[in-house]
Amino acid sequence: MSAKTRYEILGDIAEIIMGQSPPGDTCSNINVGLPLLNGPTEFGSNHPLPTQFTTSPSKIAEVGDLLFCVRGSTGRMNWADQKYAIGRGIGALRHLQGNEYQPYLRGVIEYKLPDLLARATGSIFSNVSRDQLSNLEIPNHSLPVQKKIAAILSSLDDKIELNTRMNNVLEEIARALFHRWFVEFEFPDAEGKPYKSAGGKMVESEMGSVPEGWDIVSFRDIITVRTEKSNDPDIPEYSVTNLGIYPRDEKYKKKLSAVTSKNKIVHQFDLVFGMSREILNWGLMKDEIGGVSSAYNVFIIDQTVNPLFLESFMKNNLPYFKDVIKPASREGQGVDKAALYSKNIYLPPKDVLDSYYKIEERLLSMCKYHDDENARLTEIRDSLLPKLMSGELNFTS
Repeated sequence: MSAKTRYEILGDIAEIIMGQSPPGDTCSNINVGLPLLNGPTEFGSNHPLPTQFTTSPSKIAEVGDLLFCVRGSTGRMNWADQKYAIGRGIGALRHLQGNEYQPYLRGVIEYKLPDLLARATGSIFSNVSRDQLSNLEIPNHSLPVQKKIAAILSSLDDKIELNTRMNNVLEEIARALFHRWFVEFEFPDAEGKPYKSAGGKMVESEMGSVPEGWDIVSFRDIITVRTEKSNDPDIPEYSVTNLGIYPRDEKYKKKLSAVTSKNKIVHQFDLVFGMSREILNWGLMKDEIGGVSSAYNVFIIDQTVNPLFLESFMKNNLPYFKDVIKPASREGQGVDKAALYSKNIYLPPKDVLDSYYKIEERLLSMCKYHDDENARLTEIRDSLLPKLMSGELNFTS
């Protein structure tokens, strides 16, 4: 262990600000005032994702504060990338020595997180109190050692965040390119010029003006219902949200059913619709196989249609698919198959699609490289953290 100092509890090294709900009449979905964070809250991969704003914040997190979700015992943490109003369920922590020491503060909380969450209390939501945070026992590291640990953790975190930001840019480039080629119809023509701007011939169809030679097909002709049920308890379960289809254990602790044979089978590149009260929950299955709730609608996509193109087409035309939601007895909404079957999709020629996906594949391969590197860096960080905090790795002051 490093040399003893006066620091023995978290409250000795950090200021702790617990969130408080602002007056209700000052909150709205309009971007006026400060963005408001409540907990449990969904933090983004890098930064918080507020859904409300307030003009009269009760408690404020400053740029660089460590945001901690104290409600629900999730242990989620993130950095305040701007000034936020913090409501119930969010705590903001500041190292008394300034932002340079913030990575150490995060590291020491991560190191002691199991102890902290074990002390959480509450009947509906388990909560971490200010006193529990303040009195959390932490390693006794001197300020110079804290600073060195902060620098090590920060170098790893910064590289992980840089890779994540680069992936966000690459994915945005792919989305913009798809929109340019297949919504604005400015894909390269035979001479490499933007098709529509260069005078490429457009023809009228039931889907509006589309390039000559593009097929218009009905969903009725390209999707069929899959009713296969699971009889293998080892098949992983999936859930569908408005952001796509994900392994259920990434978002929920509870299984869909105690008897997994009631789950529907989903195969790679199946189109899946979930249940929602207000919005269309759907996704394209990217993994090899999975199981979903029997209430979901699963469709096989005809082999003549590129499933990735269909997915991107739907994402770029979501208003067109709004009316496929219908009232249902379970969860309030279901999928109107007749409305879905009545939808159309235009299909570009194979050579145009192949050209596009060659570019997208290069972009996504760079994303995968960054994801793989982040996985390695995270593994290094996770194995290094307890050694740094326990004093197994010694530093000279």
